[in-house]
Amino acid sequence: MNIFKAMKPEKVYESLVQIPWDSLYKSGIRTALLDFDNTLGPDHATEPEEYSYKCVKMIEEQGIKCCLVSNAKSGRSAKIAEMLDIPVVTYANKPGTSGVFKAIELMKSNPSESVMVGDQVFTDVIAGNRAGVRTFMVEKLYKKEIWYVLLKRPFEKLVRLFGKF
Repeated sequence: MNIFKAMKPEKVYESLVQIPWDSLYKSGIRTALLDFDNTLGPDHATEPEEYSYKCVKMIEEQGIKCCLVSNAKSGRSAKIAEMLDIPVVTYANKPGTSGVFKAIELMKSNPSESVMVGDQVFTDVIAGNRAGVRTFMVEKLYKKEIWYVLLKRPFEKLVRLFGKF
């Protein structure tokens, strides 16, 4: 896959709330693979917030199963997923595809029925595209981010500028 194609999501939304989950269900999507940090909740949070619960409920009400797919440490991710009552793949190795494929298998789904949603081009979008699932990017929920993500944001901004997304 061309690296520039791998970095471009199908569409960018302001937040998970703006994604047309009902239309995705009608188009055959049955599994939402969701990043947590700055997608479903605050960066490096140890528990979900009201927004996190609202989004999972909203997606599941459309008939789409949710799975947390996170590069975060297993303890933190597992606790968050347990509180949200959804499955989780920790140490997902994004932009690698192993975590995405593990999540699809865990959900008894397949790539054509799955969508990866996250806030970062260099992890979430590339992993989803390389795994052959639909990819949506959401704008980061909060300005506060850990230092190594902040280092990537200027390069991401350039990719988005040249890729027009």
